[in-house]
Amino acid sequence: MTFDTTHALKGNPKCIFFTDFDGTITLRDSNDYLTDNLGFGYEKRRQGNIDILNGNLSFRDGFRDMMNSVKTPFPECIKELNANIKLDPHFREFYMWTRKVGVPVIVLSSGMQPIIRSLLVHLIGPEGEEIEIGSNDVMDRPGRSRNEEGGWEIKFHDDSHFGHDKSLTIRPYAEAIAKMPENDRPTLLYAGDGVSDLSAAKETDLLFAKKGQDLVTYCEREGVPFTIFEDFSTILAKLKDIYSGKTSVRKVAAEGAKEFREEGSEAETTK
Repeated sequence: MTFDTTHALKGNPKCIFFTDFDGTITLRDSNDYLTDNLGFGYEKRRQGNIDILNGNLSFRDGFRDMMNSVKTPFPECIKELNANIKLDPHFREFYMWTRKVGVPVIVLSSGMQPIIRSLLVHLIGPEGEEIEIGSNDVMDRPGRSRNEEGGWEIKFHDDSHFGHDKSLTIRPYAEAIAKMPENDRPTLLYAGDGVSDLSAAKETDLLFAKKGQDLVTYCEREGVPFTIFEDFSTILAKLKDIYSGKTSVRKVAAEGAKEFREEGSEAETTK
């Protein structure tokens, strides 16, 4: 599946902001919520995440196992999530600022599009309809309906072992931008928190990794430059400085690495 880059590049934006959805825009991962509460539970789900992080299980297989454990009819799953999943309290302010200045926001998710769209509209309002989404989808099981018990399954975005390889979605933007005059090239940014973001971690100019989550562990281990965020107020402040030219992505990454090392050193001394 090829992602159309023309919409985001129209108007020569200064930046394009890609973001994970679950646990990044939301305070809790909606797929984890479904698995923990309606599927095989936290312990089995967390062990699967650890196996993925350590390379013992593909994300695709682990995520399929999670979703297959949820038998609740799909409309009821959406209703349950709308009642229990909350938005990062600063994301709406972030998104309204990006709309005002013309910075495209593109959600790249390993979740399912109907759930993501429903939550965005429910939590943000009608403006949530405008956010571009690249994600997996849902489909009826053969001879069944998603409206019945055990009647649905995940439909993966591509054939990769990720199920949705976010790097393959970001790459066409980078290739199109490389052909543009240097002064017209937008900065590519990405925010994420977990194992589904591993493929995207090296694809943009600056990665925002959520503090204390699996993506930070990966970036530290693999030497991927990143800066830590706690919520979207951190991201918005740094994005405004990058957008205005007050700072650069290279400087933000360097400061982020220094901050992370200093926090690690402090943690060691307080053990």
